[in-house]
Amino acid sequence: MARGLFPRAWMTKSYHFQVRLSHVRVKYLFLTWLTVFVGSWVIYVQYSSYTELCRGRECQNNICDKYRKGVIDGSACSSLCEKGSLYFGRCLSSKPNNQVYTGSWGDVDGVIKCQLDDVLHYELGEELEPRKEAALFEKPTRGTSVEKFKEMVSSHLKAKVGEQANLAGLVSLILTVADGNKDGRVSLPEAKSAWALLQLNEVLLAVVLQDREHTPKLLGFCGDLYVVERVPYTPLYGLSLPWPLELWVPAGFRRSLDQWFTPSWPRKAKISIGLLELVEDVFHGPFGSFLMCDMRPGSFGYTERHDLRLVDGRLVVPEEAFKRAMRLQRCQEDHDCVYGVDCRTTCDHVEGRCMAQVSQPNLARACGALKDYLLRGAPAHLRDELEKQLYACMALRGSAEHMEMEHSLILNNLKTLLWKQISHTKDS
Repeated sequence: MARGLFPRAWMTKSYHFQVRLSHVRVKYLFLTWLTVFVGSWVIYVQYSSYTELCRGRECQNNICDKYRKGVIDGSACSSLCEKGSLYFGRCLSSKPNNQVYTGSWGDVDGVIKCQLDDVLHYELGEELEPRKEAALFEKPTRGTSVEKFKEMVSSHLKAKVGEQANLAGLVSLILTVADGNKDGRVSLPEAKSAWALLQLNEVLLAVVLQDREHTPKLLGFCGDLYVVERVPYTPLYGLSLPWPLELWVPAGFRRSLDQWFTPSWPRKAKISIGLLELVEDVFHGPFGSFLMCDMRPGSFGYTERHDLRLVDGRLVVPEEAFKRAMRLQRCQEDHDCVYGVDCRTTCDHVEGRCMAQVSQPNLARACGALKDYLLRGAPAHLRDELEKQLYACMALRGSAEHMEMEHSLILNNLKTLLWKQISHTKDS
């Protein structure tokens, strides 16, 4: 009887083992299928977003077609469309209508930026109500004299930067840039290119600050495509994570993680001084005041010598244009009155429109962006005073022009405090 039971027990164990094995196989096959499915979906989404975002070939074809027809001209046209010495590299675009690529122009590394003309043009940016423009490159029309073009430019700039700015000097700068071949005159195709570029805040800022060191130099243009010098280190701090990871990383942990990937503190101090100097440059300059409406780290970078550079100036807008647009903006709550990332005004509930005056000046928002960046790793003997000055800076409210003395005092105190710490080091 024992001999009869043993084969039966062995067969029972064998059966249970085969059942467990089949369950493992099913789980393994399911996990394999799930991995392949999710991986394929991620690849498909990435490819779809890439083809939607990265349309540099289309942009180049549009520009070169207009150049060959004699509609537009500029200092980069021949290199882009005839010689092939200006070519597109890696795609950096974040929006389909703003094409951004690394590029090479001879032995110069640059960044190519191009606007696709199948989109609406905006007064200030995507967040505000769009206004339909006439077809791109229709202005100025054939027969327009240089004097008439000067008047067009002057009128446009007056609406953007206000009457207080040195309009005559700014118009002269624009005409100098528009003369792409440097023959001493602005042709109609060059004027069409210049007019299209003038609609872009970033180009206007590059012209206004061309003698300053905190904005990339404008290297050339063709139509509304333009090339600026490349900034080697971007963003200002932190990591660029793949978007699936971005969804899962908690915001608080991400902020801490970003601060781990920064230069040494003396170098951070030098970079921060650069941002404070940029705030100075755009505040009451000879060509008007500008508002910096995106203080996120992705808007800035720095060079090998740790000099700050503004790498995305699309949301740096003339203050006069901002005020005019905000007065027209309808609202129900204060959160309806935001331009870009952090230029806020308040809502006038009686009128149902936004107030014109920005709530915080550039300096207060710059200090907010620098607080964690500067305090992490700061020398122990400096930390308390630095924190005190940063919080005093962040507390600034209202327009800088209404508190100009306090604004200047806080700015100078912060710069002095930082310079004292690094002036004796090689990082200065």
